[in-house]
Amino acid sequence: MPVRFGTASARWIIAAAVLGSGIAFLDGTVVNVALPAIADDLDSDVAGLQWVLNGYLVTLTALLLFAGALGDRYGRKRVFLGGLVAFTAASVLCALAPNVALLAAARALQGIGGAFLVPGSLAIIGSVFDSEDRGRAVGAWSGLTGIATAIGPFAGGWLIDAASWRFVFLINVPLAAIAFVITTRHVPESVVESCAPPDVAGAVLASAGLGALCWGLIERNVFAGLLGGVALVAFVVVEARGASPMLPLGLFRSRQFSGANATTLAVYAGLGVAFFLLVVQFQFAMGYSALEAGAALLPVTVLMLFLSSRFGALAQRIGPRLPMTSGAIVVAVGFAMFTRAGPGSSYVTTVLPAALVFGLGLASVVAPLTATVLASVPDAQMGVASGVNNAVARLAGLLAVATMPAAVGLDTGDAPGPLSDAVGTAMWASAALCAAGGVIAFLTVRRAQSVEPTVQPSVLQPCVEVTTS
Repeated sequence: MPVRFGTASARWIIAAAVLGSGIAFLDGTVVNVALPAIADDLDSDVAGLQWVLNGYLVTLTALLLFAGALGDRYGRKRVFLGGLVAFTAASVLCALAPNVALLAAARALQGIGGAFLVPGSLAIIGSVFDSEDRGRAVGAWSGLTGIATAIGPFAGGWLIDAASWRFVFLINVPLAAIAFVITTRHVPESVVESCAPPDVAGAVLASAGLGALCWGLIERNVFAGLLGGVALVAFVVVEARGASPMLPLGLFRSRQFSGANATTLAVYAGLGVAFFLLVVQFQFAMGYSALEAGAALLPVTVLMLFLSSRFGALAQRIGPRLPMTSGAIVVAVGFAMFTRAGPGSSYVTTVLPAALVFGLGLASVVAPLTATVLASVPDAQMGVASGVNNAVARLAGLLAVATMPAAVGLDTGDAPGPLSDAVGTAMWASAALCAAGGVIAFLTVRRAQSVEPTVQPSVLQPCVEVTTS
């Protein structure tokens, strides 16, 4: 029986989903504030720090689709729990890493675990909640996981100043343990029964392609970049011809689905740049401690907490186009305001207003964007759709982190130093990306949320949705 929002069962399910996916989102930002401490402790240059971020993003991005499909076929709860265990083990390895190379490798293992957490959490919500309450549930999930993303710099700063950067990884252990217990006891299993085997070839090509492309971009190795491009082209060919692809290309026949993912690509590329460079700017150019740098973005957390679910409910009533369009543009304005943050600037008159505008826009766009993706596909493909959207978001961040430092004139072979001019240019680029995302949303997303036929009937016929307690 579908779960109704506001019931005790609903609260337990949302808590499990938020805790599980939240630690993955938390690590997406908490590490940023630790980068200066990591660079100092492990004697890393900028390229090494890029790999600390992108080692995680490569495996996370490449396996999100595969993990979403596995959850649909073999049980979303089962796959989600497996991801929790893998992510926690890799977090411990990150905390113990003696050098930046092994830290980047452990981060790659962490990304594998995260790939099984993120789409699984959203697919669980999509499969067990009543259709009338799904928008509110997604809004609550988006808001609370968004808080995890936004609170990362603050929590990381406190842990670094109080103890060590290594504790930003160890904090995952108790959170994952709580999520594991709640999921085991309170989350029903849901599975789309299918006789089709997992798309191993697609997963291998996606991982190899993204890894090689990232290597080429960061290390400026043309051969690696070309090799990655060839692998990604082969991935598309395999997915187009495969009997059971992890990325059904027919999904993109939906204008709503394609538009929402194009918006995601633009907006999250901007976010990837900001969260990589902005917190580092606070510490190197403005003299903030790690805790002060993290606390500088605390207003974003507060706005996400109070507004995300409300914007999700608003989008449910009036449609997602207006919140997505206006939210992305407001985020762009916030990024433009951050260009004023530099040596000697006041927090109250410079950073705080930018953080408030940025947080308002982020709260407006995240929940409607996620709900639009899920509403544009049949229920049997929610896991795959969630995986696609999350993969697009992580791919945007991956490419932004790999390309933006060199594009704005930052020498990745040097140790981190004052970044004022480079960060200002990067903030303008982020603003342009987010504004483009708003335009895409306005042009492609309809007012109403409805499912469009996205795949051939033969693909859906073998699938039967089954939910068990």
